[in-house]
Amino acid sequence: MTKLPFYEKVGYAFGDAAANLVWRGALAYLAVFYTDTFGLTAAAAAMLFLVVRLSDGITDIIMGMIADRTDTKWGKFRPWIIWSTPFLGLFMVLIFTTPDLSEGGKLAYAYFTYIGLTLAYTVNNVPYSALMGVMTDDDQERTSLSGFRFAGAFIGGLIVMGFTPKLVAMLGAGDDVMGYQYTMYVFAAALMVLMFISFATTKERISPPVAADTDLKSEISDLVKNLPFIILPLLAMTLFFYYRELYSGLFFAVVMTGMWLAIKKLLNNTPEDLTGTQRDMVDLLTNKPWLILLGMGFLTMMFNGIKYGVIAYYFKYFIGDELMAGQYFVGLLVVSIIGALCTSPLSKWLGRKNLFILSLILSGLFTGALFWAPQGDATYVFIVGCSAEFFAAIMPTLFFSMLGDSADYSEWKNGRRATGLIYSAGTFVQKTGGGFAGALVLIVLAGYGYDGMDKATIENALPGMKLLMSWIPAAFSFAAAALMMLYPLTDAKQQQMGAELIQRRLDNPS
Repeated sequence: MTKLPFYEKVGYAFGDAAANLVWRGALAYLAVFYTDTFGLTAAAAAMLFLVVRLSDGITDIIMGMIADRTDTKWGKFRPWIIWSTPFLGLFMVLIFTTPDLSEGGKLAYAYFTYIGLTLAYTVNNVPYSALMGVMTDDDQERTSLSGFRFAGAFIGGLIVMGFTPKLVAMLGAGDDVMGYQYTMYVFAAALMVLMFISFATTKERISPPVAADTDLKSEISDLVKNLPFIILPLLAMTLFFYYRELYSGLFFAVVMTGMWLAIKKLLNNTPEDLTGTQRDMVDLLTNKPWLILLGMGFLTMMFNGIKYGVIAYYFKYFIGDELMAGQYFVGLLVVSIIGALCTSPLSKWLGRKNLFILSLILSGLFTGALFWAPQGDATYVFIVGCSAEFFAAIMPTLFFSMLGDSADYSEWKNGRRATGLIYSAGTFVQKTGGGFAGALVLIVLAGYGYDGMDKATIENALPGMKLLMSWIPAAFSFAAAALMMLYPLTDAKQQQMGAELIQRRLDNPS
């Protein structure tokens, strides 16, 4: 079992600190930037958030396949971190830039820059996430590494969420359009430095077995032929989520029924009758731990994404202090760092599955209690919200460490380990959950008549903001707790699989 040096864990954490300058900046401020500064309607911004998820469904999987088949002197995954960083910094600036265009031109620009940002983030973060699965073969070290990673993520989030409002006000001198653009110049420069450090200090140690018949060109060609299996469910989900009426509901039901029948037929084939991509799909579809974690990733991201997506609106209009949103984010993220670092010792005490369930229930209860916050009472919100955030911080830490377990399970059961593909699905459901969460915030606000350019609509939208801050996200937390009860891998089972895999690799070195 490989023990990682402290400096390598810190270096790996720097990568997610950098990524979260983008991720949490978009999560926290992009919706309010689009509606209150850029000038999009809440409904148009909601559709934008949903449509971009369709491109993610393809690019995450392709990136996972490419990363799995990359072979350089730096490894499979590390090179992509450094190659993608300049593009990630560029689109970080562009997405928060407001050009002097017509209403239609602005909408087209928003689509171009948001898709560009998510594509650059995919190329960077899918390999970065998969890197965790090949740095060590020790599941406890992986949990510890995940704790460092998310401590880094929360520090990056603390910087961008805590300082964005003040930097916008200071650098823009009252002009939010220029304030956002100059602020992103600062964050983009920090991102590039942190990503380089992460690349330079980490090392890949596990060389997973690769099937002799794998060929990237033919695999991607095969993936393109199977795109309907990815696009149609996402399209159906997106349309039903946005429109919520009879025709979109019928389309969703028909697509999901067709998908179930197609999957059933696929699973009945013998391995010899399947292409490499189809075998990867079968491996994943028969990997119960991975399937449950896939659902967990979506539900927990909905829970966290809704909360974070409404905070800027909530403090601006319900609390009455726009700049205090930055202070609240700092409070949440300080608590999140503590929660992430406590995950490893708590998981040794309670077991990861039990800790995951307990965290979901307690965080959901504290979040629901925010419904009773008196208007303008920031103290109540800080105390209850930070209490909920301690347990919420444990969720992503456990999620990504347990994805590594599902990769172990696939190799243990099938002799195939598509680490990049497994982690790409993990990052995909996280981004999908974040996109749907942001869209749900805007859909609810639009349902209450909110228009960021019309102050007369604010009073009627306050009840929607209260629900988005409390019981709406809490419902997703409780649903995730119920799903986690079905997770089949105990810590003892994971240790058994890990020991067997180490022996297999010794017996059959690649």
